[in-house]
Amino acid sequence: MSYPKRTALALASALAGSVVLLAAPAAHAAVVDVDYQCKTPIGDKSAVSPIDIKGVKSGNGYTLTMSFQKGVSSSPVELGKGAMKPSAVIRLGGAESGQVQVSGPANAAAIPANTPIKISDLTGTYTPKKSGKVSFTAGVLTIKALGTTTTCTPGNSPKPSLELDVTAAGGAQNTSDDGVQLPKTGPLDSAMALGTLGGTVLLTGAAGVLWLTRRGQRATG
Repeated sequence: MSYPKRTALALASALAGSVVLLAAPAAHAAVVDVDYQCKTPIGDKSAVSPIDIKGVKSGNGYTLTMSFQKGVSSSPVELGKGAMKPSAVIRLGGAESGQVQVSGPANAAAIPANTPIKISDLTGTYTPKKSGKVSFTAGVLTIKALGTTTTCTPGNSPKPSLELDVTAAGGAQNTSDDGVQLPKTGPLDSAMALGTLGGTVLLTGAAGVLWLTRRGQRATG
C-alpha cells in the first residue's frame, strides 16, 4: 500500500476515534426498585415501587423528575380529588452531598379506599455546587392527605436511579484577563483538540508527501 493511502487510512481512524470519544454518554439512568416502609395514621405499611429519575439541563442547573411506576401506601377512606399532596427528597452522592426537594400536584382524580396511592411525577431543581459525577437516589417520600401525614422511608438501601457528569456554575467556562471567553478544557474538549491536532498533522504529512512526489516528477520530467 502506498504511503499516501496509508496516511489517508490513519486520518480516517483518528477522526473516527474522536467521534467515538465525543459520543460517550455523560449520564447513566436505571429504574430501581425501592422498598418503601411507610408510617401511616393507621399503622405501618410497605410497598415496592420501581423509581425512575431523569435530569434535563436547564440554565445552570437541571430539572429533576422522579417517577413512581407503582402505587405506595393506601387510605382506609376515599381520597377526593385534590385531597392528597406528595413530595419527596432525592439524595445526592458522588461529587456532591445533601438532597434535592421534589414535589408534585395533588391527585387529579379521587382515590378509592384501600387501594395503592398512585404518586404523580415529582419535580424539583438541582444546581451543581461542585463539578464531577453526581448520583441521584430516591429518598424519603411524604404524603399529606386529609390533615394527616404519611412518611415512607426506603428500607432496602436502593442504588442510584441517575448519574450525571455536572459542571458547577462559574466553572462552566474559562475567561482570559480581558474577559474574552476561552475554550473549555474538559476531557471531551481535550479529546476533540487531540483528534483535530492529529488530523492536522496527518493532513500536513499527506500534503508534504504529495508535494515531494510532484516535485520529484517535475525534476525528472
